[in-house]
Amino acid sequence: MRVATQGIAQYLTSKPSPSAVVGYDTRFASDRFAREVAQVLAGNGVRALLIDAPSPTQVSSYAILDRKASGAVVVTASHNPYYFSGLKYKPEYAGSASPEVTGRLEQEIAVVQRSGQVRQLRFEDGERQGLIEIFDPRPAYIAQIGRMVNLQALKDAGLHILHDSMYGGGQGYLKLLLSGGRTVVDEIHGERNPGFGGMHPEPIPPNLDEAQTLIRKGGYNLGIANDGDADRVGIIDERGQFINQLQVMALLMLYLVEKRGWKGDVVRSLTMTSMMDKLGERFGITVHELPVGFKYIGPKMTEVNAILGGEESGGFGFRGHIPERDGILSGIFIADLIVQYGQPLAKVLQHLEDLVGPHAYARHDIHLEREEYADRRAAIYADLQKNPPRELAGERIQRSRTDDGFKYYFADGSWVLTRFSGTEPLIRVYSEAPSRQRVDKLLAALEDRLGVRQVA
Repeated sequence: MRVATQGIAQYLTSKPSPSAVVGYDTRFASDRFAREVAQVLAGNGVRALLIDAPSPTQVSSYAILDRKASGAVVVTASHNPYYFSGLKYKPEYAGSASPEVTGRLEQEIAVVQRSGQVRQLRFEDGERQGLIEIFDPRPAYIAQIGRMVNLQALKDAGLHILHDSMYGGGQGYLKLLLSGGRTVVDEIHGERNPGFGGMHPEPIPPNLDEAQTLIRKGGYNLGIANDGDADRVGIIDERGQFINQLQVMALLMLYLVEKRGWKGDVVRSLTMTSMMDKLGERFGITVHELPVGFKYIGPKMTEVNAILGGEESGGFGFRGHIPERDGILSGIFIADLIVQYGQPLAKVLQHLEDLVGPHAYARHDIHLEREEYADRRAAIYADLQKNPPRELAGERIQRSRTDDGFKYYFADGSWVLTRFSGTEPLIRVYSEAPSRQRVDKLLAALEDRLGVRQVA
């Protein structure tokens, strides 16, 4: 942590009057790691603005703009299991670091690794010298969310919302933003538990079983779940049904265009739904498909002034906010969607399907042994590049894309994709098609071609 921060500090010292927001999540020792980060920054003459409590990553990102900082360092491992920790770096524009920025950071960190030299200033001395400041970012963030949506109208709407913060950095935020009127927010897993109660803090089934069970008992209009650092969202409708992230992005686009009157382009990752393209055709909106990651999506959103950007992981960004994922705002927008349409979420989802037709989706995560992963991945890459398939599941492939994994498109709008994790021994296989039967066939066909198969 100190070595990485020293590299970041060296990068920041190239900027005039450098300062950095320091945020952290609820993981084991994250608050202590954050203090170490602040001490290293201060030791290099970079003013450290330390957030006073665990918070969502996007709160740190927005604080960059509010405090006019040079960047932010966030101690978090996002949606990953409890035994991970890490650092996210956010540049001065409050989005994901571009490949150019990460390249510079890697160079600086490598220099520190070779030299072994890390400069620190004791925390108390840093405070005394004005190089470390503890602050509360919530008032500025709340004011910004209030500019994005009418919070008072939502407070008065009388919704009953279940928030599963998954023991993460988003705990307390929805209550803070939506309480004070007729709307009631009940929160589960809203206390600090560095082991995440044994759950994986990614807002997808089966991690949301408890939330879905509670909603199925009745009385709720909506369930909102956030991952470990609350930049991703999972949505559950009033029936306790999980609304997958592809459906959520299409719903967000529908809401922004039909009910908020927003006009402009939309940016999506290649793992995201073709429903966006069909909505784009209907509303005269250009939809851009990019490689996975907000390091690609955020800059494109800025370039074209997009109204919405998103990826299959459940991370969505919006015009007028930061060029970054915000799982809290995404959940609030879905709550406002229910109010604006005056219908249960399941009915609005049916309205979406009436416009774009039926869509099914599934993702298989195939775990390999770490010792064999690099060789297996290299062999599969080489095979697909040298011998690309012409058909899968008896259907001719119309076109393909190979800049971020291998994606194959079919005449009926179906697609299947495989990508390889750079951090875990994991192969992901995704598919979207008009029916679940078709999805399963495409997944099985590509997995057979790869020589791997998800174990039930």
